[in-house]
Amino acid sequence: MDRLWSPWRYRYVSKASPADDCIFCAKEAERRDEENLILHRGEHSFVLLNLYPYTTGHLMVAPYAHIASLEDLPDETAIELMRLTQTAVRHIRAIYRPQGLNAGLNLGECAGAGIAGHLHMHVLPRWTGDANFMTTIGETRVMPEDLPETWRRLGAAFRGQ
Repeated sequence: MDRLWSPWRYRYVSKASPADDCIFCAKEAERRDEENLILHRGEHSFVLLNLYPYTTGHLMVAPYAHIASLEDLPDETAIELMRLTQTAVRHIRAIYRPQGLNAGLNLGECAGAGIAGHLHMHVLPRWTGDANFMTTIGETRVMPEDLPETWRRLGAAFRGQ
């Protein structure tokens, strides 16, 4: 068995909430945006970085309301969720210059939702070759930028700086 040592993850797993706690609800309520990687707060939804990104710039847009089903989102929340997704795409394009993007919802555990009880939109930049040898053979992702730097760059864009 190959091992990839990542001692920095201990800080996360040692503070992790019980499995039935919702990370989106917990992070939103704490009001520690930089620590929780929250980039922007809207009226009904917020934008935050993915703690385990597939690519640099991978973020999520989530409603404040703990809702699992897209059809249960109030109209004003659904509209804001999509507008924040559009804004996120603009910022990612301007900062990272990706060749493409993935944006989508995984609704339900069998559809790939890691947090199935609280829907959230993923937005992530993509480049030719970002699923390279390390990812496909080594089952390891190499991130060229750390999360605090990504938070700084995208957060500044959301703040209009």
